[in-house]
Amino acid sequence: MTRDDVVLVGVDGSSASLHALDWAAAQAVKHGWALRVVCSYSLPSFTAASLDGGYAALDDSTIQQGARAVLDEAAARVSTHGVPVTSSVVTGDAAGVLVEMSHTVRSVVVGTRGGGGFADRLLGTVSSALPAHAYCPTVVVPLRHGGKPLPDDVAMPTVRPVRRIVVGVDGSPAAEYALHYAMTEAEVWGADLTAVAGVPVGAMTGVLSWLPSAVDREQVLRDVTEGLHVVVDRALADHPGLTVRRHALDGTGAELLTEFSAATDLIVVGSRGRGGFAGLLLGSTSQAVLHHADCPVMVVTDRCATDTAAAS
Repeated sequence: MTRDDVVLVGVDGSSASLHALDWAAAQAVKHGWALRVVCSYSLPSFTAASLDGGYAALDDSTIQQGARAVLDEAAARVSTHGVPVTSSVVTGDAAGVLVEMSHTVRSVVVGTRGGGGFADRLLGTVSSALPAHAYCPTVVVPLRHGGKPLPDDVAMPTVRPVRRIVVGVDGSPAAEYALHYAMTEAEVWGADLTAVAGVPVGAMTGVLSWLPSAVDREQVLRDVTEGLHVVVDRALADHPGLTVRRHALDGTGAELLTEFSAATDLIVVGSRGRGGFAGLLLGSTSQAVLHHADCPVMVVTDRCATDTAAAS
């Protein structure tokens, strides 16, 4: 697959999408890639009945003008970053448009929601639907603190350099792809990288009656740590010189990664956790982390597998 060295970012004029735009521009600068800004819209699938019983046709020229104004604002916002910027208005469902365009770019970036701005056309459900279907890594940039959206009267935060990265690992293929991308981002940003495997030992012993009453918690964690070392050491063969901290912890992946997000600049997670040395980390973890993390979250699915080599 041929990919352009481009970061694709969707905007809708909201504060959330502009914050995502800032992050996308920073990623483009670090990688030496170009930036492609897209504003997508679709017309309502109904006609409005007029009072006299007739029907009013909806002209989309006003919507197009609004979309173009959003793109002009976005282009001006990133004009000083020193990267090539292109922009386009695209008709169609926002998630579908970005998924289709993800075939040929390195990364797709969106914000957490579409509150306000250009008719709420872009975000909202897109930040949940896009990561599961994109053909390249998706970065969802939240506009919140402490797991809660920032109030409208609070100034938009500046984008922090990525100095600390945490990646969820459970030995599944999706998690291994995520690990490779996390390693690449760590190298590009010069960031510290920590690999985390979660196993909810306490929860299992309290809920699953078939487990022995006295589970050796430390032994379970040692077993998971051993598996974590195998996976990380294997991935490091393609990233010589990189140092990766490893932690196997008692807790669910969602809880652990969300907690780490308060003091981390980027969380990287696979889309699901089938198989692996425990199958204990991912699954619904990626969605839970997307909804609660305080830092940007990169989601990597098995659809990204064909680009893993290119990413490294």
